[in-house]
Amino acid sequence: MHEYTIAYDLYVTTRRAAIENNATQVKKVSVEVGKMAMVNPEQVVFLFDTIKEEDPLFTTAVLECNEIPPQTRCSCGYSGDEIFVCPKCGALPELVKGREIVVTSVEIEVAD
Repeated sequence: MHEYTIAYDLYVTTRRAAIENNATQVKKVSVEVGKMAMVNPEQVVFLFDTIKEEDPLFTTAVLECNEIPPQTRCSCGYSGDEIFVCPKCGALPELVKGREIVVTSVEIEVAD
């Protein structure tokens, strides 16, 4: 189950960023998950919530996963979202976006 590893990495990355910025509380973590990353965003959220449960820095933290559609291009000039067969020439298009998992923002509280 690679969703656990992803959730754990998101937790560790966020915790490190929060500590480096003297956070008193992590509020929200926003993540873009490519549809072709073969990850179940709901499972990632559930596992993240389980991992952060005992950490007082994450008491109110919410993980928001936004699924990103795939984008492809073909040597014939096609650019779009068809992932299996190029609608212009019938070739296999190259996947240029849609496999990544990227933290886009982390909202924290800091002491005054």
